[in-house]
Amino acid sequence: MIQVYTGNGKGKTTAALGLAIRAAGAGLNIYIGQFIKGKDYSELAALKKFKNIKVEQFGRGCFIKKKPAPQDIALANQGLNMISRVVSSGVFDLVILDEINIALKLGLISLRDVLSLIKKTPQKIELVLTGRSAHPKILRLADLVSDIKEVKHYYKKGVKARKGIEF
Repeated sequence: MIQVYTGNGKGKTTAALGLAIRAAGAGLNIYIGQFIKGKDYSELAALKKFKNIKVEQFGRGCFIKKKPAPQDIALANQGLNMISRVVSSGVFDLVILDEINIALKLGLISLRDVLSLIKKTPQKIELVLTGRSAHPKILRLADLVSDIKEVKHYYKKGVKARKGIEF
């Protein structure tokens, strides 16, 4: 099954990580590839406690506000190649592509490559794609799409990102 968590609301990665923890509790093997991210986020410390969850990051850890640097593109494509090998290995039951929709929107990876990965994923693997602005072609291939909408957010009151809550 293909799941997509998208939209402008907070909670896409959180939902995917919740699914990972549930799957880990059921004894499944989970791989999480985080695109764009390269910092030591709090969830990494928690996920290290699970023997059956593997996390890799494919980013420099900075926000990409302008044109992506060649290094950003290289890291994202290394990530996509790694995930292709992970999917082909048959070792993992759940594969999460965190922030892949943003990596695609920023032009770090090609739509053709992402669609190819989705189509070649064996049916026994649950594949989850997160990030704002999911491409319509990805949405069409998905079996489940959650569009997480922002109704109200405390950022608008000036509240900054908080450790353990946003990162």
